[in-house]
Amino acid sequence: MITPMRVFVLIFNANTENEGIHSIRVADTSSSQSGAVRNKILMFESEDDALRFALLLEAQDFPTPTVEMLDAEEIKGFCESAGYEWEIVPANSDLILPPELNLENTDWQGDAQAEDNDDDSYRSNQVPPAAPEMSDSELENMRRKFEGLL
Repeated sequence: MITPMRVFVLIFNANTENEGIHSIRVADTSSSQSGAVRNKILMFESEDDALRFALLLEAQDFPTPTVEMLDAEEIKGFCESAGYEWEIVPANSDLILPPELNLENTDWQGDAQAEDNDDDSYRSNQVPPAAPEMSDSELENMRRKFEGLL
């Protein structure tokens, strides 16, 4: 008899009504629509690798996920039913870094919490772009001066 493959996944709000599995958004290469995205669940072979990834998420101000061991076939079945992709992360492979853009309004958050979020559904870990140093009227005056030189 073949023993089921056990993998480690990240769960938010474990053992609650509001439980959710961590996924990342990736470009949908199977779609003819440009810009289409799909969700992918990472299945770690190593608990240590899953814990490291969880710590990296926590460092990005995510809620603290719980690392849980599950049957890989169970996760694959969930992915097929939900239209998600999945990827097995081999033990001791190169360190996987979470994406820099994080979805702020998650599927597993309550409706009340989702309504409190801004219309902008992504939070970037990058520094926001600086405000322009000149006002629009100053830029318009400069444009006119340059046009006058031509």
